[in-house]
Amino acid sequence: MAMSEKRLLASIHDVGPLHADAVDRLADRLSHHLGGPRFAMLVVPDHWGQAPIAEDKTFHRRMRAWHASGAEIFVHGWYHQDRSHHAGAIAAIKARHMTAGEGEFLGLDREEARRRMIAGRTLIEDIIGAPVAGFVAPAWLYGPGARAALADVGFVLAEDHMRVWAPDSGAVLARGPVITWASRSRARIASSLAFSALARHALAGMGVIRVAVHPGDVTVPSLLTSIDRTFERLLQSHQAGRYADLLFDRDRKKYATHCG
Repeated sequence: MAMSEKRLLASIHDVGPLHADAVDRLADRLSHHLGGPRFAMLVVPDHWGQAPIAEDKTFHRRMRAWHASGAEIFVHGWYHQDRSHHAGAIAAIKARHMTAGEGEFLGLDREEARRRMIAGRTLIEDIIGAPVAGFVAPAWLYGPGARAALADVGFVLAEDHMRVWAPDSGAVLARGPVITWASRSRARIASSLAFSALARHALAGMGVIRVAVHPGDVTVPSLLTSIDRTFERLLQSHQAGRYADLLFDRDRKKYATHCG
């Protein structure tokens, strides 16, 4: 596959007033690597119930500026905090140990998941004056209720840790693990450094590679160094792209098949 056909999709998670300074630092860093704000920004409407964006006019202006400059704006849950009771043992383990209690949409039923999705989309679209790019659940975790709600709400794109898909049809638009980093403990830092070092070489042959960064990354110099090395390596084989490109590719293939 030619380099012109390979895409690198980058995203900044947990965007909101709670982490505004860290998000700015990440946006500057990614813009340097990608030649501008060619990344997605995953916005949390009220992070942990402590940082509502609804009345924060200063943050509204920042969001509109990001969108106007070309960043794709996604809805990223509502609270980014898991407040559900998990009946299943596997779900409870995921919620407690894998996500530090941030898998908000893992235990929601369909009605509540739909309500939060719609509220988040309405709020963010009112602020930026344009449709959002899609929805990504916090920690990339979706329970059955959340997956069912996605089909109801009408987001054009959704993402989990292993794929990007179109909720209207269920069509998978890209596959493969996200390269990301964890800063919560020394063990997680070490494991994410090891994985990223491997992945930036092992995944280089894939048509689409996704890289995600989080506000906590800016607190650990070794993570920032790894992020820089990952972008430098992957941009040798891939071009910076947008999530919307995946929809364009899908439609182009449909057209080519129809015309053929």
